[in-house]
Amino acid sequence: MSDMFGTDPQPGRPQPAVATAPRRSRSLVITAGVLLAAFLLFTGFASFWTERLWFRSVDYSGVFTTLLVTRIGLFLVFGALMGAVVGLNMYLAYRFRPFFRPTSMEQDNLERYRGAVAPIKRWLLLGVASLMGLFAGTSAAGQWRQFSLWRNGVPFGETDPYFNRDVGFYVFDLPWWHYLVDFTMALAVIGLMAAAVVHYLYGGIRLQSSSDRLSPAAQAQFSALVGVFVLAKAADYWLDRFDLLNGSGGLITGMTYTDDRAVLPAKNILMGIAVICAILFFLNVWRRTWMLPTLGVGLLALSAILLGLIWPGVVQRFQVSPSEADKEAPYIEKNIDATRAAYDVEDVQEQPFTAGTGAGADLATLDAATASVPLVDPQQVRDTFEQLQQVRAYYSVADVLDVDRYGIGADQRALVLGVRELDQSGLDDADRNWSNLHTVYTHGNGVIAAYANQRGSDDETQRTEVEWAEGGEAGQTALTDIGEEPYESRVYFGELSPSYSVVGRNPDPDVNAVELDLPRGERDDENTTTSYDGEGGVPVGSLFNKLLYATKFGEPNLVLSSRVHEDSKILYDRNPRRMVEKVAPWLTVDADPYPAVIDGRIQWILDGYTTTDQYPLSQRASFTTMTNDSLAQQTGFQTLPTDEINYMRNAVKATVDAYDGTVRLYAWEEDDPMLRAWRSVFPDVVQDRSEISDGLMAHLRYPEDLFKVQRYQYARYHVTDAKDWYEGNNRWQVPFDPNDDSNRQYQPPYRLFVNPPETDSPADQIYSLTSVYVPRGKNNLAAFVSVNSDATSEDYGTINSLELPNEATQGPGQIANEFAADEGVRAELLKFEQGGRRPIYGNMLTLPVGDGLMYVQPLYAAAASGSTASYPILQYVLVSYGGQVGISATLTGAIESALTGEPGTETPTTPPAGEPTEEPTEEPTAEPTDEPTEPPTGTLNQRVGQLLDRAEQKFAEADQLQQQGDTVGWAAALDEARDLVAEAVEIAGRNAQP
Repeated sequence: MSDMFGTDPQPGRPQPAVATAPRRSRSLVITAGVLLAAFLLFTGFASFWTERLWFRSVDYSGVFTTLLVTRIGLFLVFGALMGAVVGLNMYLAYRFRPFFRPTSMEQDNLERYRGAVAPIKRWLLLGVASLMGLFAGTSAAGQWRQFSLWRNGVPFGETDPYFNRDVGFYVFDLPWWHYLVDFTMALAVIGLMAAAVVHYLYGGIRLQSSSDRLSPAAQAQFSALVGVFVLAKAADYWLDRFDLLNGSGGLITGMTYTDDRAVLPAKNILMGIAVICAILFFLNVWRRTWMLPTLGVGLLALSAILLGLIWPGVVQRFQVSPSEADKEAPYIEKNIDATRAAYDVEDVQEQPFTAGTGAGADLATLDAATASVPLVDPQQVRDTFEQLQQVRAYYSVADVLDVDRYGIGADQRALVLGVRELDQSGLDDADRNWSNLHTVYTHGNGVIAAYANQRGSDDETQRTEVEWAEGGEAGQTALTDIGEEPYESRVYFGELSPSYSVVGRNPDPDVNAVELDLPRGERDDENTTTSYDGEGGVPVGSLFNKLLYATKFGEPNLVLSSRVHEDSKILYDRNPRRMVEKVAPWLTVDADPYPAVIDGRIQWILDGYTTTDQYPLSQRASFTTMTNDSLAQQTGFQTLPTDEINYMRNAVKATVDAYDGTVRLYAWEEDDPMLRAWRSVFPDVVQDRSEISDGLMAHLRYPEDLFKVQRYQYARYHVTDAKDWYEGNNRWQVPFDPNDDSNRQYQPPYRLFVNPPETDSPADQIYSLTSVYVPRGKNNLAAFVSVNSDATSEDYGTINSLELPNEATQGPGQIANEFAADEGVRAELLKFEQGGRRPIYGNMLTLPVGDGLMYVQPLYAAAASGSTASYPILQYVLVSYGGQVGISATLTGAIESALTGEPGTETPTTPPAGEPTEEPTEEPTAEPTDEPTEPPTGTLNQRVGQLLDRAEQKFAEADQLQQQGDTVGWAAALDEARDLVAEAVEIAGRNAQP
């Protein structure tokens, strides 16, 4: 071994002269290399150390340590193993090189390379082995999830029907065993390649030789390595047998007739042949003849083609295809059972439901049953919230607002909520400097809310307005209606928070606070400042930490600016979803965090899912596909290599404090085997469910992503008969959203208070997440499905399906067409559009009421394009019930219109639903004129012209009132303008008749 690692020349071989670089050039190269290496090392260290500081700041250092130790351990073990195998094979190939090589042109050419390699052969061996070890170690470190689950897996308590193994074997053990087998094959292949290069370089492989192209040492070494590879392939065939339970053959995920009768026996046979081949290769280490190993490899290859490819195709074509339904029926049944269990839809409460005509329906009963229907569309009123409660251009709310419920008095009321977050894109270019972006504009402020179901009344206290919007010390709005005390409203951790902010009170009493706060008088031009005083954040006052974060963010101001003082903290990685993903990297986190005011704090609430794609026999599908709808937000997948899953549980509820960034994880489904395994990996990270406070429990709800996945699978797997499932005659799908112009996006689920079919009492209503189905390829309604979303209820998570037995009930798309074609609706919309307003249709809501189904759709008014105040305001409500359509300014009026067949007569008298409160101001407000107007006189054209002139004046007056926030005056002026236009049209039309 000394000659491999030493520099002694080979006896009898002339050694070429080694040129030396000029000393000065070498010094420059060395200096540049050292500086570059130092920079790269410090950059890597800064990234590593700041990550550690972040985990410590949120009190999850244990997660960081566990991840670090696990990854380093895997890196070292597998990297060292790969490096050792590669280095050993290179050394053996060199050590047993032939000392006498026949003279040939090939060897003469190789001699030059041998001479060049000779001085650096030791470093070359170490370099190649280290590089291969680095690649292997990096790959192994990425397998920390599989390794952790293998070490900490627990039984599911369910066994598969084919191999009688616990489901935990497939979820926890099988992926890790596959990795070990694949790694072993990689060891053999890379070791073989490294040995082959050395053997070729030193004459162990002579390609141009007419005989003995391999030296005896090369034959022995290659035989051993190929034997290891083939033996690993035999193990791979053995594991492939279990993979059949998760194979995707097209019809179903899991075992099929062809897999059972052709593929599985083929795997067993190929495994036996591979073992025999491996033995032959190992024997060839001593026999050193390629005849038997070659025959074995040929037999294996031929068998793989005949048994692994051709024979399954023959069985599929000639046995299965002619009678596929009968052949596959037993396998489909097992797939149905596994899928329903894996997605937790096996206990859906199915109930036949015949939608009646609504004949004899009582208005008072229907009005009481629909009192909680949300008329506010969280997507449409976002601009209303933005314009009326934005306060400054650098505040914003989410594109789609959230819906939550609060106890107001003795009732549960649904509210539409938006957090007023900091949005630095609203800053003027002149204000966009480092100091402003990272030390002044640091946080948002307050929650904006509106009743979801109430339009308003003459009683000022019952108007549909923001009940609370701001907090802090001065200007606090008491949360009297929802029983909340003044709360901490500043939002340092949110969905729109900047990349990083430097915060904290300067210890110098002469230096004023610089963080811009919410102006306490919303029309007050004087700015208010504050200083962050929360527990969150990383201290950045020391020079060492300044240098680390200056390197991390590439910003020298973190070292040079006086704004970064000894008591400063730096806030970063503060998106709530990102924070939960970091402290629980084994969770798939719901795409939509939602805010709630709990115990005087704004808390972001998130749902965490345990998922896998290894649940045996369960149907696998893309998570993105299953959750796709017109409002879908992208859910990042950090737990699986693809976004395909076949098992999902809402295992964890998480909260993030919007002020100090405190992250808490609570076990929700404590019996979930995957959660139990991860709690063993990361002890003390997830708190018990019993630790959830009553205040938090009141705001927990059934997660949307889980429900979307379940409704996607249930659309097909509500059918439990294998023959019916195969034929697909009763397959459902989620309807397309009628408001989607492309007609390609599915309707999202909606949160409603729903009555059970047996009662219409408001007291029995259940806070639910709801959706509907239509038959695949059709538009009529097939089913109404809802899940109990009240976490305080014993029936939380119970899914109910009302299934309609015939095709007579219209679906959402058909109802939308009916609304558009109804004469009463068209007449109202004509006046509406003649007033220069564009209609915006809200959510198409479906709910069982009485003995029928009611469709409710709010219709919003927005100023024409180019107006300075174009936010949507609720103008009409459309209702379809018992085959009749109604339209009115209120839901009660629309229901009455549908029952009587007459247009509704109610008009808005107070601000529409979804419009937040504006503070009273001293600015002059245009008032609608109440003076009587004389009827138009003169010729036909003169009378029409007079009416249109008056209408134009009223429209201008309405625009002014809307810009001033006087929605009552705006509605009155707009109605007057419409009446004038309608009168002019009527006069012109009457006189135009023959």
